[in-house]
Amino acid sequence: MSTDFGDLLETFDNPYAGRNYTIEHTCPEFTSVCPKTGQPDFGTLVFTYVPNELCIELKSLKMYLQRYRNEGIFYEHITNRIMDDFVNAVKPRWANLESRWTPRGGLSSVIVVEYPDSEDE
Repeated sequence: MSTDFGDLLETFDNPYAGRNYTIEHTCPEFTSVCPKTGQPDFGTLVFTYVPNELCIELKSLKMYLQRYRNEGIFYEHITNRIMDDFVNAVKPRWANLESRWTPRGGLSSVIVVEYPDSEDE
């Protein structure tokens, strides 16, 4: 789990940096691997953010997310790790990442991470 994929994320200049507006990107086919069973996990990631000077470049986001396809990692870890990489690349005014996981063993999970968190304010 020490692999660093964050350098794959690219950005472009926000054409309306002086305006607060919200961008939402939904990634409905995200996959990773359960570190306990080795079985695939399937989820939907929803990125919602208010950009500052930069916006995420979507092809790089897609390529970045595909790198997790064979990564054995828990839901909580992967959601927080992706948010950290996203925030480091984009430096948004505000961001929210929600990961919605398909049921496994009769349970489904939703993990939500927000930036800045209450400790950052």
